[in-house]
Amino acid sequence: MRIAVCDDDPKEQEQFIQAMYEWDPTQGAECFSDGASMLKKAETLPPFDIIFLDICMPDENGIDIAKELRRISPDTAIVFVTNSREYAVDAFSVYALHYLIKPVTAENIAESFRRLGQLRKNQREAVSFTVEKSNQLIYLDEICRLESVNHATEITLNDGHKLKVWMPLAEAEQKLNKNFLKINRGIIVNMDYIEQMQTNVCVLRDGSRFPIRTRHTAEVRSAYDNYIFEQISRQRKF
Repeated sequence: MRIAVCDDDPKEQEQFIQAMYEWDPTQGAECFSDGASMLKKAETLPPFDIIFLDICMPDENGIDIAKELRRISPDTAIVFVTNSREYAVDAFSVYALHYLIKPVTAENIAESFRRLGQLRKNQREAVSFTVEKSNQLIYLDEICRLESVNHATEITLNDGHKLKVWMPLAEAEQKLNKNFLKINRGIIVNMDYIEQMQTNVCVLRDGSRFPIRTRHTAEVRSAYDNYIFEQISRQRKF
């Protein structure tokens, strides 16, 4: 897990690290004394899982830093740390995971990570695509299918809206999860939106019909059958 602490006061950083050690001595954190250096590091991979961010720092506003962090690393959880509650409303405008009043304790940190675990459990999976020269986050569960169109990829969403992404279908496929199935060379479908898998044709809920690649019919059918089996097994657990 990648953890960051951003606070201009070295003593506050030290107190935080001590509290985190009391919570879990196996965890470490990267410390930053200003938002600019933290944001630069946030651009590297893997992304930070969680950042504990001081709101009031010299010549910097933690809320503004958080907004930029959201753009750079949208999946990083943000926990604001401050001496005052006056920024609480602003903090939650950038979807802060938690809001801590100094001094931070081991119990505060434990609660923050409990919330992070719950967030990830409920979080919808999203990926970033470049659409019309800007990055756009798209929830995978909203994608019905992806089609190869003139060396680009056309994404059809569940509301019928289409997005054109300037990358080959094979490259776009790398961003998808196991719910997606390539049924022929030029089409990938979200199995959640399959109405019927016929012998040689895949029929989606919107009525679209796509031929299954002949040489791989058995493979495609097996993958879909396994998916249905997993869905049924999951429902039985509840």
